[in-house]
Amino acid sequence: MSRVLVVGSLNADLVVRTERFPGPGETVAGEDLTVGPGGKGANQAVAAARLGAGAGVGVGMVGAIGDDDHGRTVRDAVAAAGADVDRVAVRAGTATGTAVITVDAAGDNTIVVSPGANATLGPEDLPAFDDVAVLTLCLEIPTPTVLAAARAAGTTVLLNLSPYAPVPPELLDATDVLVVNEHEAALLGEHPVPRSVVTRGAAGCEVHDADRDTVSTVEAMRVEPVDTTGSGDAFLAAVAVRLAAGDDLVDAARYAVRAGALAVTVAGAQLPPVGDDERIRFGL
Repeated sequence: MSRVLVVGSLNADLVVRTERFPGPGETVAGEDLTVGPGGKGANQAVAAARLGAGAGVGVGMVGAIGDDDHGRTVRDAVAAAGADVDRVAVRAGTATGTAVITVDAAGDNTIVVSPGANATLGPEDLPAFDDVAVLTLCLEIPTPTVLAAARAAGTTVLLNLSPYAPVPPELLDATDVLVVNEHEAALLGEHPVPRSVVTRGAAGCEVHDADRDTVSTVEAMRVEPVDTTGSGDAFLAAVAVRLAAGDDLVDAARYAVRAGALAVTVAGAQLPPVGDDERIRFGL
């Protein structure tokens, strides 16, 4: 069995839907607050486990939570999706990470993250990478831990520069596939990662392969968005699963845009169970 390992964040998502986002100093009315599992790492692990179940791709999660109800909820959600959570550490006296999310009538979102226990995840928490086919990383955990994981992996490293922050050149040097959105790509500018995917929302994505001197455009599926929260995580997870299953990057991206399309048609940050109807409709 190929294996995807996610080293990343686990958060409780506090979500309020509203007709429109408030301006500076403005208060707007919202619907009832909902609390659910999230965090970029946890979202990716859930999506990878659900997408990989039929492809012989197992999933593991490395992260940190607080010893609180929020932490137990998000860890249990990752486990229920089929991912191994044995390396999710519990930090006594520390709160689980929290994301405050506002979703407007168009399904777009704004997100503010309080890292909590995610900020305590260190290189000493990393496992051996002997059975890992693809390692996925993002920036909701400390950058030194991300760099240590990328350097130690000895396998395909898939890095998502989200939430965007400047990173040391050594991290990009240790990355095999970089996944960024248009905004992140513009902030990053030139970079030494030979293979990358630039996501463009409803316009699909571009796959760049400097070694082959090619740029491939992958069109998105047209769907009616409900909530875009977590769609990028579903996309990244889908790329990881298909790379672990042996696809090339362009085919993995074609699969990932369909997984991302499914993700925006449901509310919440985590990809729901993928039934036969969804697999047929979205080509999964």
